[in-house]
This record gives sequence, structure tokens and C-alpha cells, in this order.
Amino acid sequence: MKESELRTRSRKFAIDVIEMCDNIDSRKGRGVLINQITKSATSIGANIYEANYGASKADFINKMQIALKECVETEYWIDILFGVSCIDEKTKDSILQDCGVIHRMLVKSITTAKKNN
Repeated sequence: MKESELRTRSRKFAIDVIEMCDNIDSRKGRGVLINQITKSATSIGANIYEANYGASKADFINKMQIALKECVETEYWIDILFGVSCIDEKTKDSILQDCGVIHRMLVKSITTAKKNN
């Protein structure tokens, strides 16, 4: 089932982002950035999990749209972390690729749910 793959990917992604952040020197005033990306990256999966227990189809769609917004926000923070040299290009590309897969899966799930509503 697609949602199961989406849950699995979003969980792994959150863990990967947390591990990436563990390698960033927060003493350089980057603690705020680390906090922001950690919040948005973990929120993606949390909203996907919550969507699966939605009270209605509309609630499911709403939670998935929130997950999508968090995904887009995470892409922004990745770009900022790269821009201030907290992560290298290889890390940026790898994390953005994983985020992009989740992004596309969310769009497809939302589109399908809206068609079936």
C-alpha cells in the first residue's frame, strides 16, 4: 500500500535529517536552523501518520496537505543550511532527493484522495 511506503520513507527521512543535524556545529549560531529543519522534517511523518486516522476523507486530505507544506519548508531549510555552509553539496543533494520523492508521493496521494472524495 502506498501510504505504508510513504510512512516508511517519511520516518527514515526524519531520522536522516536528525542525524545530519547531529553533525552540524551548533556553536556557530546554527542552533535555530537545526531546530527549524528538525521540526519541519519530523512533522512530515507525524502528519502522514495522523492522516491515516483522520475522522473523514477531508481530514485525511488536510493532514496530507499539511505534510506537503512541511515537506516544502524542509526543502527550504536544506537550501539555507547549504547556503551557510553547514552541509556540503553531496549531503544537500541526497537529502533533497529523498525529500523530493516524499514530496511527489504526497502530491499523488492528495490528488488521488481528492478524486475519490
